[in-house]
Order: sequence, then C-alpha cells, then structure tokens
Amino acid sequence: MKKSAKRFEDFPLDLWNDVVSVNLTGVFLCSQIFGKIMSTQKSGGKIVNISSIYGINGADQRIYGDSELNSPPSYAATKGAIVNFTRYLAAYWNRKNIRVNTMTLGGVLDKEYMNKKFIKNYSEKTMIGRMANNNEYNGGLLFLLSDASSYMTGANLILDGGWSAW
Repeated sequence: MKKSAKRFEDFPLDLWNDVVSVNLTGVFLCSQIFGKIMSTQKSGGKIVNISSIYGINGADQRIYGDSELNSPPSYAATKGAIVNFTRYLAAYWNRKNIRVNTMTLGGVLDKEYMNKKFIKNYSEKTMIGRMANNNEYNGGLLFLLSDASSYMTGANLILDGGWSAW
C-alpha cells in the first residue's frame, strides 16, 4: 500500500480509491459470490464480515504520535460501511436462511511493525490494558459460525478489549 498522508487535507484520492477497492469492494464481491451460492442451498449459510473499531469510533490520532503509522480516513469510512453493509445483507437474505454478521476488531499486537510508544498509547485506551494477541478473535468467529449464534443476524460482535465501552 502507498504511504498515507499525515493530514486529511493532503490525503490523495488515488489512495482513497485503493483502500475502498480492497476494504469495501472486496467485501462486496465476496459476499455477492458466496451469498449467491448460499441462497440456492436449503441450508443457507453464514457470512462474517470483518470491521474495525475505527468503523464505530473516531480514530484518536494522538496515539500515533510521530510514528509512521496512522489511521487514514478511507480506512474508517470503509470499516464503518462494512457494518451497515452487513445489516443490508442480513435484511436482504433473511428469507434465504443466510445469517450475516460483523466482527469488529480492536488492534492486534505486532511488535515487528509497531513501535513501543504506539503499543503503550493504544493499550492505555483499552479497558483490558493491552492489545489483542493474534489468536484472541478465534472464539468470536467460531461463535458466529456456530449454532450458538443461530438467533443473530445483522449484528456487530465487538471484540476490542473494552476500547469502545469507555
């Protein structure tokens, strides 16, 4: 991915379009292809779309400091759109026995990519006081794909260490 501008006023349209293409158009195409197959099956199916805390909360730019990391506007826009696109699909396919839900995730710890200051700043914004480990989202996904969530569709399961509950 191309380097993002630090300021919204300088954010390039081509980068905006690239992020929309990957984050939103990708979800659209996967949902369309698999939903079409599922809609012909008596058993229906389950679709779980992945969003981010920045799809439901504004990005706190302060946590990035002088880091090369930042949260571009296209990321937040597409992740918010995924939550509502999921609701659309849940309503659209409700009579085809296709359940569509979103999992909204908080940040995953990556010490090779993230500097210590960012990790500290991010962790302080979660109630649990840390970032997620890469295996901590498995339970939520298994739940949404299992019969234990048979009464859920159009829902947004938030797994963020308490970030959004403040």
